[in-house]
Amino acid sequence: MERQRELQTLSGIKILSLTQFLLGPAGVHYLADLGADVIKIEPPGGAWERTWSGANHFLNGISPFFMLSHKNVRSITLNLKQREAQEVARRLIASADVLVQNFRPGVVERFGLDYEAARSVNPRLIYASVSGYGEESPDRALPGQDL
Repeated sequence: MERQRELQTLSGIKILSLTQFLLGPAGVHYLADLGADVIKIEPPGGAWERTWSGANHFLNGISPFFMLSHKNVRSITLNLKQREAQEVARRLIASADVLVQNFRPGVVERFGLDYEAARSVNPRLIYASVSGYGEESPDRALPGQDL
């Protein structure tokens, strides 16, 4: 009984996940394991991780890699390149406690979902941005998505 209570530490916390590959999804799935309500925004066609498996193994057509890194996470499909989808994302941001994103630098700005834009919708929002090489590194524009 004590262990179950421990796993619900983040119950009542809503996290919006704009993450892909492994770097972001691994982090938010740990938060979901602790009881947070994590909603991942996937692009049309689904997250890349759904169809990739290093050993080419799939369970019912889904990669175990995806199942592991998205455990306890709900998903919604939005094409964030479209203004209407960006509006839906802003409505999700308005009710979220945390937003986590791991796009390359500049991508969330193009979607209108960068830190300043998100905070203007929800001033109490905690905004976490992770990247393979950091925001100020000479390699910041390179994709770096592994753990």
